[in-house]
Amino acid sequence: MHIAYTMAPGRGYTDLLLARVAERLETQGYKCLGTVQTNTERGDGPCDMDVKVLPDGPVLRISQTLGPASRGCRLDAAALETSVGLVASTLDTSTDLVIINKFGKHEAEGCGFRDVIAQALSLDIPVLVGVNALNHEAFQTFCDGAATRLEPDITSLHTWFDNAQKAIVTPIKRPAVSETAA
Repeated sequence: MHIAYTMAPGRGYTDLLLARVAERLETQGYKCLGTVQTNTERGDGPCDMDVKVLPDGPVLRISQTLGPASRGCRLDAAALETSVGLVASTLDTSTDLVIINKFGKHEAEGCGFRDVIAQALSLDIPVLVGVNALNHEAFQTFCDGAATRLEPDITSLHTWFDNAQKAIVTPIKRPAVSETAA
């Protein structure tokens, strides 16, 4: 099982780091699926959050504008679940890496990308996840402590991916034996 996570200090840094990893790997010919997040600052309050479904989009707004006095969760759960469905529908054994921008509150509560992560791991596809301090414990519980923590820098993430790729054993495909030949 090849699952790793990174936690970067500073708002939006993990998002930028994961987007750079995806971009670099795609230019090297690897097939990356998942989501990377872009935050756009707004003058009147919290930023807008968009996720790009890898590799080619679409870009979906996953935040709601609730107004400057609101204190509730801004996540648009329906938009997030749309991105989950798009990733799940394209996940197959030709995928080299699944990148999940954040194991967030939705995942901590049992929804979101949890099933995609589990499916990728069952297919022996490496998974790289952004995690924040608030949901770190829930992520560790979900992974049963098996995830590798990576330093929040491009070299650490690429080294982990290279090692994960080397460790993946591709089974030998043998022709099916028909009952008449037996």
